[in-house]
Amino acid sequence: MSKDIYLDFNATTPVDPSVLQSMLPYFTEKFGNAASKTHSYGWLAEEAVEIAREQVALLIGSEKNEITFTSGATESINLGLKGIFEAYSSKGKHIVTIATEHKAVLDCCKHLEKYGAEITYLPVDSEGQIDLNILISSITDKTILCCLMLANNETGVVLPMKEISAIVHEKNCLLMSDATQACGKIEVDVNDLGIDVLTLSAHKMYGPKGAGALYLRRRGPRVHIIAQQDGGGHENNRRSGTLNVPGIVGLGKACELSKKLMPTEYLRIKALRDKLESSLQHNHKVSVRAQNSLRLPNTSNISFPGFKADRIIKKLNNLAVATGSACSSALPEASHVLKAMGMSEQEALSSIRFSLGRNTSTEDIESALKMIENILAGKPV
Repeated sequence: MSKDIYLDFNATTPVDPSVLQSMLPYFTEKFGNAASKTHSYGWLAEEAVEIAREQVALLIGSEKNEITFTSGATESINLGLKGIFEAYSSKGKHIVTIATEHKAVLDCCKHLEKYGAEITYLPVDSEGQIDLNILISSITDKTILCCLMLANNETGVVLPMKEISAIVHEKNCLLMSDATQACGKIEVDVNDLGIDVLTLSAHKMYGPKGAGALYLRRRGPRVHIIAQQDGGGHENNRRSGTLNVPGIVGLGKACELSKKLMPTEYLRIKALRDKLESSLQHNHKVSVRAQNSLRLPNTSNISFPGFKADRIIKKLNNLAVATGSACSSALPEASHVLKAMGMSEQEALSSIRFSLGRNTSTEDIESALKMIENILAGKPV
Protein backbone atom coordinates (compact mmCIF):
# COMPACT_ATOMS: atom_id res chain seq x y z
CA MET A 1 0.00 0.00 0.00
CA SER A 2 1.27 3.48 -0.90
CA LYS A 3 2.23 5.88 1.85
CA ASP A 4 -0.29 8.63 2.59
CA ILE A 5 1.08 12.08 1.70
CA TYR A 6 -0.31 15.24 3.26
CA LEU A 7 -0.05 18.42 1.16
CA ASP A 8 -2.86 20.43 2.74
CA PHE A 9 -0.96 22.31 5.46
CA ASN A 10 -2.88 25.54 4.78
CA ALA A 11 -6.00 23.76 6.03
CA THR A 12 -4.37 22.64 9.25
CA THR A 13 -1.10 21.30 10.63
CA PRO A 14 -0.26 18.45 13.01
CA VAL A 15 0.56 19.52 16.54
CA ASP A 16 4.33 19.55 16.99
CA PRO A 17 5.41 16.97 19.63
CA SER A 18 7.14 19.65 21.71
CA VAL A 19 3.98 21.77 21.59
CA LEU A 20 1.94 18.82 22.85
CA GLN A 21 4.42 18.19 25.67
CA SER A 22 4.19 21.81 26.76
CA MET A 23 0.39 21.54 26.93
CA LEU A 24 -0.05 18.25 28.78
CA PRO A 25 0.62 19.46 32.35
CA TYR A 26 -2.15 22.04 32.01
CA PHE A 27 -4.75 19.31 31.47
CA THR A 28 -3.78 17.49 34.68
CA GLU A 29 -1.65 18.69 37.61
CA LYS A 30 -1.64 22.37 36.51
CA PHE A 31 -5.34 22.50 35.71
CA GLY A 32 -6.15 25.80 37.43
CA ASN A 33 -8.33 28.60 36.09
CA ALA A 34 -6.17 31.57 35.10
CA ALA A 35 -8.83 33.89 36.54
CA SER A 36 -8.54 32.35 40.01
CA LYS A 37 -6.53 34.88 42.05
CA THR A 38 -6.65 33.30 45.51
CA HIS A 39 -4.45 30.19 45.20
CA SER A 40 -1.40 28.69 43.50
CA TYR A 41 -3.42 26.69 40.95
CA GLY A 42 -4.75 29.90 39.46
CA TRP A 43 -1.41 31.68 39.75
CA LEU A 44 0.39 28.90 37.84
CA ALA A 45 -2.22 29.02 35.06
CA GLU A 46 -2.03 32.81 34.86
CA GLU A 47 1.77 32.67 34.70
CA ALA A 48 1.60 30.18 31.81
CA VAL A 49 -0.84 32.44 29.94
CA GLU A 50 1.44 35.45 30.34
CA ILE A 51 4.47 33.48 29.09
CA ALA A 52 2.45 32.49 26.04
CA ARG A 53 1.36 36.10 25.53
CA GLU A 54 5.03 37.09 25.40
CA GLN A 55 5.80 34.27 22.93
CA VAL A 56 3.03 35.41 20.58
CA ALA A 57 4.16 39.02 20.85
CA LEU A 58 7.75 38.07 20.00
CA LEU A 59 6.61 36.31 16.82
CA ILE A 60 4.86 39.41 15.45
CA GLY A 61 7.01 42.14 17.01
CA SER A 62 4.37 43.55 19.35
CA GLU A 63 4.09 44.27 23.07
CA LYS A 64 2.60 41.48 25.17
CA ASN A 65 -0.24 43.69 26.44
CA GLU A 66 -1.37 44.13 22.82
CA ILE A 67 -2.30 40.43 22.56
CA THR A 68 -5.81 39.15 23.29
CA PHE A 69 -6.39 35.40 23.31
CA THR A 70 -9.35 33.95 21.38
CA SER A 71 -10.56 30.57 20.16
CA GLY A 72 -8.94 31.06 16.76
CA ALA A 73 -8.60 33.37 13.78
CA THR A 74 -12.31 33.36 12.93
CA GLU A 75 -13.21 34.68 16.37
CA SER A 76 -10.35 37.17 16.19
CA ILE A 77 -11.63 38.44 12.84
CA ASN A 78 -15.17 38.78 14.17
CA LEU A 79 -14.00 40.54 17.32
CA GLY A 80 -11.74 42.86 15.36
CA LEU A 81 -14.18 43.80 12.59
CA LYS A 82 -17.35 44.00 14.66
CA GLY A 83 -15.61 45.52 17.68
CA ILE A 84 -14.03 48.29 15.60
CA PHE A 85 -17.22 48.96 13.64
CA GLU A 86 -19.14 49.44 16.87
CA ALA A 87 -16.40 51.55 18.47
CA TYR A 88 -15.84 53.90 15.51
CA SER A 89 -19.28 54.08 13.87
CA SER A 90 -19.74 57.67 15.08
CA LYS A 91 -16.88 58.64 12.74
CA GLY A 92 -18.14 56.60 9.81
CA LYS A 93 -19.44 53.22 8.72
CA HIS A 94 -17.28 52.54 5.68
CA ILE A 95 -14.90 49.56 5.53
CA VAL A 96 -12.56 48.65 2.67
CA THR A 97 -11.61 45.02 2.08
CA ILE A 98 -10.63 42.73 -0.81
CA ALA A 99 -12.70 40.39 -2.97
CA THR A 100 -10.22 37.57 -2.28
CA GLU A 101 -10.42 37.65 1.52
CA HIS A 102 -11.15 34.52 3.53
CA LYS A 103 -14.85 33.79 4.08
CA ALA A 104 -14.41 34.69 7.76
CA VAL A 105 -13.82 38.30 6.69
CA LEU A 106 -16.31 38.38 3.80
CA ASP A 107 -19.14 36.83 5.80
CA CYS A 108 -18.43 39.16 8.72
CA CYS A 109 -18.64 42.13 6.36
CA LYS A 110 -21.97 40.85 5.01
CA HIS A 111 -23.23 40.68 8.58
CA LEU A 112 -22.13 44.26 9.28
CA GLU A 113 -23.95 45.46 6.15
CA LYS A 114 -27.19 44.53 7.94
CA TYR A 115 -26.27 47.13 10.59
CA GLY A 116 -25.52 49.95 8.19
CA ALA A 117 -21.92 49.23 7.21
CA GLU A 118 -20.84 50.25 3.73
CA ILE A 119 -18.30 47.79 2.38
CA THR A 120 -16.00 48.36 -0.60
CA TYR A 121 -14.60 45.13 -2.04
CA LEU A 122 -11.38 45.92 -3.90
CA PRO A 123 -10.73 43.94 -7.10
CA VAL A 124 -7.47 42.12 -7.76
CA ASP A 125 -5.52 41.50 -10.96
CA SER A 126 -4.57 38.12 -12.43
CA GLU A 127 -1.65 37.94 -9.98
CA GLY A 128 -3.93 38.46 -6.97
CA GLN A 129 -2.61 41.95 -6.26
CA ILE A 130 -4.65 45.09 -5.65
CA ASP A 131 -4.18 48.38 -7.50
CA LEU A 132 -2.91 50.83 -4.88
CA ASN A 133 -4.47 53.74 -6.79
CA ILE A 134 -7.87 52.08 -6.45
CA LEU A 135 -7.22 51.66 -2.73
CA ILE A 136 -6.42 55.37 -2.44
CA SER A 137 -9.57 56.41 -4.29
CA SER A 138 -11.73 53.99 -2.26
CA ILE A 139 -10.93 55.57 1.12
CA THR A 140 -13.24 58.43 2.10
CA ASP A 141 -13.66 60.62 5.17
CA LYS A 142 -16.20 58.03 6.38
CA THR A 143 -13.76 55.09 6.12
CA ILE A 144 -12.89 53.73 9.54
CA LEU A 145 -11.02 50.55 8.61
CA CYS A 146 -9.18 48.83 5.77
CA CYS A 147 -9.11 45.05 6.24
CA LEU A 148 -6.59 43.49 3.84
CA MET A 149 -5.16 40.00 4.31
CA LEU A 150 -1.38 39.67 4.46
CA ALA A 151 -1.21 36.34 2.60
CA ASN A 152 -3.95 34.57 0.69
CA ASN A 153 -4.85 31.09 1.90
CA GLU A 154 -5.59 29.69 -1.58
CA THR A 155 -2.86 31.19 -3.75
CA GLY A 156 -0.23 32.24 -1.20
CA VAL A 157 -0.16 35.78 -2.65
CA VAL A 158 1.48 38.25 -0.24
CA LEU A 159 0.34 41.88 -0.39
CA PRO A 160 2.77 44.85 -0.14
CA MET A 161 1.62 45.70 3.36
CA LYS A 162 4.15 48.46 4.06
CA GLU A 163 2.96 50.42 1.03
CA ILE A 164 -0.64 49.72 1.93
CA SER A 165 -0.21 50.87 5.53
CA ALA A 166 1.39 54.14 4.41
CA ILE A 167 -1.68 54.87 2.27
CA VAL A 168 -4.17 53.84 4.95
CA HIS A 169 -2.52 55.86 7.71
CA GLU A 170 -2.14 58.91 5.47
CA LYS A 171 -5.93 58.73 5.13
CA ASN A 172 -6.32 58.55 8.94
CA CYS A 173 -7.73 55.01 8.92
CA LEU A 174 -6.92 51.82 10.77
CA LEU A 175 -5.34 48.83 9.03
CA MET A 176 -6.45 45.33 9.96
CA SER A 177 -4.86 42.22 8.45
CA ASP A 178 -5.76 38.55 8.54
CA ALA A 179 -2.26 37.10 8.92
CA THR A 180 -3.45 33.57 9.69
CA GLN A 181 -1.55 31.99 6.79
CA ALA A 182 1.45 34.31 7.00
CA CYS A 183 2.39 33.90 10.66
CA GLY A 184 4.92 31.12 11.09
CA LYS A 185 5.75 30.98 7.37
CA ILE A 186 7.21 34.44 6.70
CA GLU A 187 8.53 37.25 8.89
CA VAL A 188 5.67 39.31 10.30
CA ASP A 189 6.45 42.47 12.27
CA VAL A 190 3.43 44.64 12.99
CA ASN A 191 5.52 47.77 13.50
CA ASP A 192 7.61 47.32 10.38
CA LEU A 193 4.52 46.54 8.29
CA GLY A 194 2.35 49.19 9.94
CA ILE A 195 -0.49 46.84 10.90
CA ASP A 196 -2.86 48.05 13.63
CA VAL A 197 -5.00 44.93 14.05
CA LEU A 198 -3.84 41.40 13.26
CA THR A 199 -5.36 37.93 13.55
CA LEU A 200 -3.65 34.54 13.82
CA SER A 201 -4.42 30.94 14.73
CA ALA A 202 -2.40 28.20 16.43
CA HIS A 203 -3.45 25.28 14.23
CA LYS A 204 -1.95 26.86 11.11
CA MET A 205 1.53 26.70 12.67
CA TYR A 206 1.71 23.31 14.41
CA GLY A 207 -0.28 24.31 17.46
CA PRO A 208 -3.68 23.07 18.69
CA LYS A 209 -7.05 23.85 17.17
CA GLY A 210 -9.24 26.18 19.22
CA ALA A 211 -6.58 28.73 20.14
CA GLY A 212 -5.80 32.05 18.46
CA ALA A 213 -4.98 35.66 19.11
CA LEU A 214 -5.96 39.19 18.18
CA TYR A 215 -3.32 41.92 18.13
CA LEU A 216 -4.55 45.46 18.87
CA ARG A 217 -2.12 48.38 18.65
CA ARG A 218 -1.98 50.39 21.89
CA ARG A 219 -0.31 53.54 20.63
CA GLY A 220 0.33 55.40 17.41
CA PRO A 221 -2.67 54.93 16.98
CA ARG A 222 -4.38 53.26 19.93
CA VAL A 223 -7.06 50.88 18.69
CA HIS A 224 -10.38 50.70 20.53
CA ILE A 225 -12.87 47.86 20.23
CA ILE A 226 -16.22 47.04 21.80
CA ALA A 227 -16.31 43.53 23.28
CA GLN A 228 -18.60 41.15 21.42
CA GLN A 229 -18.83 38.59 24.22
CA ASP A 230 -19.81 39.53 27.77
CA GLY A 231 -19.41 37.75 31.06
CA GLY A 232 -16.52 38.20 33.46
CA GLY A 233 -14.41 40.84 31.74
CA HIS A 234 -11.53 38.51 30.89
CA GLU A 235 -8.66 39.69 28.69
CA ASN A 236 -8.95 43.33 29.84
CA ASN A 237 -12.66 43.36 29.07
CA ARG A 238 -11.99 42.57 25.40
CA ARG A 239 -13.06 38.93 25.38
CA SER A 240 -14.91 37.32 28.28
CA GLY A 241 -14.73 33.59 28.90
CA THR A 242 -12.57 31.15 30.86
CA LEU A 243 -9.21 31.00 29.14
CA ASN A 244 -8.22 27.79 27.35
CA VAL A 245 -4.93 27.52 29.21
CA PRO A 246 -3.61 24.33 27.51
CA GLY A 247 -4.49 25.75 24.09
CA ILE A 248 -2.90 29.10 24.88
CA VAL A 249 0.27 27.39 26.14
CA GLY A 250 0.34 25.42 22.88
CA LEU A 251 -0.13 28.57 20.82
CA GLY A 252 2.75 30.24 22.62
CA LYS A 253 5.08 27.28 22.13
CA ALA A 254 4.08 27.04 18.46
CA CYS A 255 4.97 30.71 17.98
CA GLU A 256 8.33 30.21 19.67
CA LEU A 257 9.14 27.22 17.46
CA SER A 258 8.00 28.96 14.30
CA LYS A 259 10.24 31.94 14.97
CA LYS A 260 13.21 29.63 15.50
CA LEU A 261 12.63 27.33 12.50
CA MET A 262 11.31 29.86 9.97
CA PRO A 263 14.59 30.89 8.29
CA THR A 264 15.66 27.35 7.37
CA GLU A 265 12.17 25.98 6.76
CA TYR A 266 11.34 28.86 4.40
CA LEU A 267 14.18 27.91 2.04
CA ARG A 268 13.65 24.15 2.30
CA ILE A 269 9.92 24.26 1.70
CA LYS A 270 10.19 26.81 -1.12
CA ALA A 271 12.66 24.55 -2.93
CA LEU A 272 10.20 21.66 -2.70
CA ARG A 273 7.31 23.86 -3.85
CA ASP A 274 9.38 25.05 -6.83
CA LYS A 275 10.27 21.45 -7.69
CA LEU A 276 6.59 20.50 -7.72
CA GLU A 277 5.67 23.41 -9.98
CA SER A 278 8.57 23.13 -12.41
CA SER A 279 8.13 19.37 -12.83
CA LEU A 280 4.43 19.68 -13.63
CA GLN A 281 4.98 22.62 -15.95
CA HIS A 282 7.76 20.81 -17.79
CA ASN A 283 5.74 17.66 -18.44
CA HIS A 284 2.19 18.99 -18.72
CA LYS A 285 0.26 22.07 -19.81
CA VAL A 286 -0.55 23.28 -16.32
CA SER A 287 -0.81 26.84 -15.10
CA VAL A 288 0.45 28.11 -11.74
CA ARG A 289 -1.68 30.88 -10.28
CA ALA A 290 0.11 34.12 -9.37
CA GLN A 291 3.49 32.66 -10.21
CA ASN A 292 4.90 36.14 -10.84
CA SER A 293 3.60 37.53 -7.55
CA LEU A 294 5.29 37.42 -4.15
CA ARG A 295 3.90 34.28 -2.50
CA LEU A 296 4.18 32.19 0.62
CA PRO A 297 6.98 29.63 0.20
CA ASN A 298 4.70 26.64 0.72
CA THR A 299 1.64 27.39 -1.40
CA SER A 300 0.95 26.50 -5.02
CA ASN A 301 -2.39 26.78 -6.81
CA ILE A 302 -2.22 24.85 -10.07
CA SER A 303 -4.78 24.66 -12.85
CA PHE A 304 -5.05 21.47 -14.93
CA PRO A 305 -6.76 22.41 -18.22
CA GLY A 306 -9.14 19.74 -19.48
CA PHE A 307 -9.51 18.14 -16.06
CA LYS A 308 -11.87 18.76 -13.17
CA ALA A 309 -9.96 19.17 -9.93
CA ASP A 310 -12.47 17.24 -7.84
CA ARG A 311 -12.15 14.21 -10.14
CA ILE A 312 -8.36 14.30 -9.95
CA ILE A 313 -8.52 14.53 -6.16
CA LYS A 314 -10.91 11.57 -5.91
CA LYS A 315 -8.36 9.42 -7.70
CA LEU A 316 -5.54 10.58 -5.44
CA ASN A 317 -6.47 8.21 -2.63
CA ASN A 318 -3.12 8.58 -0.87
CA LEU A 319 -2.57 12.29 -1.47
CA ALA A 320 -4.27 14.96 0.65
CA VAL A 321 -4.73 18.18 -1.35
CA ALA A 322 -7.61 20.64 -1.73
CA THR A 323 -9.48 22.75 -4.25
CA GLY A 324 -9.36 25.77 -1.95
CA SER A 325 -10.08 26.87 1.60
CA ALA A 326 -10.99 24.14 4.07
CA CYS A 327 -13.85 26.33 5.30
CA SER A 328 -15.38 26.29 1.80
CA SER A 329 -14.56 22.70 0.83
CA ALA A 330 -18.16 21.55 1.31
CA LEU A 331 -19.38 24.13 -1.20
CA PRO A 332 -19.66 22.82 -4.80
CA GLU A 333 -18.78 26.22 -6.26
CA ALA A 334 -15.70 27.49 -7.99
CA SER A 335 -13.29 29.39 -5.73
CA HIS A 336 -14.26 33.03 -5.24
CA VAL A 337 -10.54 33.83 -5.00
CA LEU A 338 -9.71 32.42 -8.43
CA LYS A 339 -12.79 33.95 -10.04
CA ALA A 340 -11.83 37.35 -8.61
CA MET A 341 -8.43 36.88 -10.28
CA GLY A 342 -10.18 36.66 -13.66
CA MET A 343 -10.38 32.90 -14.08
CA SER A 344 -13.41 31.40 -15.76
CA GLU A 345 -15.66 28.98 -13.88
CA GLN A 346 -14.12 26.10 -15.81
CA GLU A 347 -10.55 27.22 -15.08
CA ALA A 348 -11.30 27.68 -11.40
CA LEU A 349 -12.88 24.23 -11.18
CA SER A 350 -9.73 22.71 -12.67
CA SER A 351 -7.46 24.14 -9.96
CA ILE A 352 -5.87 22.34 -7.02
CA ARG A 353 -4.13 23.92 -4.04
CA PHE A 354 -0.96 22.23 -2.83
CA SER A 355 0.35 23.48 0.53
CA LEU A 356 3.56 22.03 1.96
CA GLY A 357 4.82 21.95 5.53
CA ARG A 358 7.52 20.85 7.96
CA ASN A 359 6.68 17.19 7.45
CA THR A 360 7.01 17.40 3.65
CA SER A 361 10.05 15.59 2.23
CA THR A 362 11.64 15.37 -1.21
CA GLU A 363 10.32 11.81 -1.41
CA ASP A 364 6.78 13.07 -0.74
CA ILE A 365 6.99 15.51 -3.65
CA GLU A 366 8.42 12.88 -5.98
CA SER A 367 5.67 10.42 -5.03
CA ALA A 368 2.98 13.08 -5.43
CA LEU A 369 4.32 13.98 -8.87
CA LYS A 370 4.25 10.35 -9.95
CA MET A 371 0.64 9.94 -8.80
CA ILE A 372 -0.51 13.12 -10.54
CA GLU A 373 1.34 12.35 -13.75
CA ASN A 374 -0.21 8.87 -13.89
CA ILE A 375 -3.68 10.36 -13.59
CA LEU A 376 -3.02 12.99 -16.28
CA ALA A 377 -1.70 10.26 -18.56
CA GLY A 378 -4.74 8.06 -17.87
CA LYS A 379 -2.73 5.40 -16.06
CA PRO A 380 -3.63 3.70 -12.75
CA VAL A 381 -2.34 5.53 -9.68
